[in-house]
Amino acid sequence: MTARGRSSSEPTSATLALRRVAIDTYRENVAYLHRQCELYRAEGFQALSKVEIHANGKRILAVLNVVDDVALVGPDELGLSEEAISTLGSEVGAAVQVSHAEPPASMDAVRRKIEGERLGADDLMAIARDIAERRYAKMEIAAFLVAAGQTGLDRDEVMNLTRAMVAQGERLHWHGDLVADKHCVGGLPGNRTSMLVVPIVAAHGMLIPKTSSRAITSPAGTADTMEVLAEVEVSPKKLHKVVQEERGALIWGGTANLAPVDDILISVERPLGVDYPGQMVASILSKKIAAGSTHLVIDIPVGPTAKVRHMRDALALRKLFEYVADRLGLFAQVIITDGRQPVGRGIGPVLEARDVMQVLRNDPDAPSDLRQKALRLAGRVIEFDPDVRGGDGFDIARDILDSGRGLAKMQRIIEAQGRQRAVYEPGSLVLEVPADSDGTVVSIDNFQMARIARLAGAPMDKGAGVDLLKKLGDRVKKGEALYRVHATFAADFGFAAAQVECSSGYRVGSADEMPEVFAEF
Repeated sequence: MTARGRSSSEPTSATLALRRVAIDTYRENVAYLHRQCELYRAEGFQALSKVEIHANGKRILAVLNVVDDVALVGPDELGLSEEAISTLGSEVGAAVQVSHAEPPASMDAVRRKIEGERLGADDLMAIARDIAERRYAKMEIAAFLVAAGQTGLDRDEVMNLTRAMVAQGERLHWHGDLVADKHCVGGLPGNRTSMLVVPIVAAHGMLIPKTSSRAITSPAGTADTMEVLAEVEVSPKKLHKVVQEERGALIWGGTANLAPVDDILISVERPLGVDYPGQMVASILSKKIAAGSTHLVIDIPVGPTAKVRHMRDALALRKLFEYVADRLGLFAQVIITDGRQPVGRGIGPVLEARDVMQVLRNDPDAPSDLRQKALRLAGRVIEFDPDVRGGDGFDIARDILDSGRGLAKMQRIIEAQGRQRAVYEPGSLVLEVPADSDGTVVSIDNFQMARIARLAGAPMDKGAGVDLLKKLGDRVKKGEALYRVHATFAADFGFAAAQVECSSGYRVGSADEMPEVFAEF
């Protein structure tokens, strides 16, 4: 190891040999130095501090971990996690320089937000830029998220945060006046309508390049479920090719570098289990604007155990979506829908993909609620077409689905993206959960059903999840199965079974006990 001289005003650096440390640190660059490294001892590095790493003219920032095992990193080496070495793009063994990183100047704005101050456009742009450049550790990102959630973001802060998030990544351009999209705010298990809306709308001839997220706090996101059928991690070049050929696509947005700040924020939101309204609006709209959308339908399910539980909250959220979207040049139509129970039968990637394909195939066993909701949403998107009269969209969507054109389009999209080679099946460990009395199903706890599915292993284990056998209003007898839990691994199966013991998530009573319907269709 050789230290390199610098002026007193410059940070000290040293040259070390690059070593790959095969640890997945998920959206965070992590570096590893041995405690006996001369640089570590001479420069006073501390664990969890930020370091700046240079190699071949490229620079990254990383969080430092200190190790004592030479089998992991030697005294003359710098170890990098999988995320960091991929970002740096250097070969193992290459010479790298390490120095102290300057703390992000925008942390001052975060501290002011913690105190309840309102942040300006420049503050939020600086925070987004520093996050994109990996200047923030995850604990600092968590501080920003919690501060923004607890002290609140007003509508202009949400607008400025959205604009700042868009500015840090790439933007897709489709060279069309109408680029359609559809999004649900989440909180409703099994609500896989996007995988039906996209092929139906594309079969109508409208452009609908759907970039989706993976699950944050749910058992499956659209990208997780589509991945059961097709490749979802595609390059922007391939995405353009798919959309040119088929007018639609269903991909994970992370590979296109669209609003990458959002992906980093989500990586912290997921373990925290938080999804604050202001951040949620900025997250959704930044991705849609970056994806080149011009017209967007937003689904807000409302119900006692949905993410949005009261009509007043749904109306406030709708106003916020419309305000921000309008000022950023995106036409958004927000629809409030019934969120009293999961949509469809499956909760978890494989089971949800099964439901989607049953609807597309017009299978008699297809879940009717998923079919109807998807047709209504597809109809609203189709009515963005200036040649379609208001109110005609539903009939057009139904004709596309009934005729088989929706299925044919979905199959072509799957082939264009790349049919999934792996074969996924429902988990072989199965638990049937019985009704504890005779009566009518009067409530299904969305949160509890999602939690059981996640404990069973979803979405990481695509075959894990919950298969609903009874829905609201169904008559049941004591001992009759309400749903099945699927898991692949014994530990996950045990966690899910223990959660079921705490609460099945179902309540059986008399029909007049069912909660009020919230729906705007």
